[in-house]
Amino acid sequence: MSTSPRIVPVAVVGPTATGKSDLAVRLAVALGGEVVNADAMQLYRGMDIGTAKVTEEERRGVPHHLLDVLDVTDTASVAAYQRDARAAVERLLAEGRTPVLVGGSGLYVQAVLDDLEFPGTDEGIRGRLERELAVSGAEALHGRLARLDPAAALAILPSNARRVVRALEVIELTGRPFSATLPTPGPARWGAVLVGLDREVAELDARVDARVGRMFEAGLVEEVRALEARGLREGRTASRALGYQQVLAAFDGECSVEEAFGATALGTRRFVRRQRSWFRRDRRVTWFDASSPDLADEVLRHVTS
Repeated sequence: MSTSPRIVPVAVVGPTATGKSDLAVRLAVALGGEVVNADAMQLYRGMDIGTAKVTEEERRGVPHHLLDVLDVTDTASVAAYQRDARAAVERLLAEGRTPVLVGGSGLYVQAVLDDLEFPGTDEGIRGRLERELAVSGAEALHGRLARLDPAAALAILPSNARRVVRALEVIELTGRPFSATLPTPGPARWGAVLVGLDREVAELDARVDARVGRMFEAGLVEEVRALEARGLREGRTASRALGYQQVLAAFDGECSVEEAFGATALGTRRFVRRQRSWFRRDRRVTWFDASSPDLADEVLRHVTS
């Protein structure tokens, strides 16, 4: 008597601009699955152009979960994401559908697949750090984090002030590095298969520049203007997103739109390197050349073997 193969989640990870979203849709179609977003900024409604969010046409009828679930004034929480994403995965597995988790936010992927717990908070410590942030700026606090916890500094963008403050808060609160609160990856929850996409550095840099160019041509400045009217500046997380932060600076006269474009491209290239370092540490990931013409077939053979 034959039995059906056990359905397990597939996680598609890796740096920005490698083609993860397209592959995730292809896998979902082939496996009879649905996509679960693991990109922190794609949680936000209206942040479409600057996050390269998949369009309805690009989704090819595949349901996508945890897209467009927050207003730009909301603060994204890894703990809340963990709860909601795990619930979505559990529901899909119960329905006999393959969850395809996709995104470049390493901590969000880890929150779903690993036993990641979140230390408490201390309003006094956080308030003091936020006051220091207002005076000294995110770069100064990120420099302190780099001295105290190099691994955490590698994983957190200097522009992500909220995460920098949180990491320093946890260090002071627990007396341990923030990175020590992250588990050493063991077997992935539900037996998930992790697939990584990457490209040659020069090729990826060129793709990033072209992608940022398309975003500005497609109306990123107008998108930021519309979101500004909906409270983007008050959003502690959304306002720090790559592209959005730079365009807001242009609105404030701190730079030109052309300079905002250059700063976005540079910031994204740096972010790509941090993403690569983060995911390459996870030995469970099987890596594929994203430029392969047979990529989808190669990955499909791997996840079904």
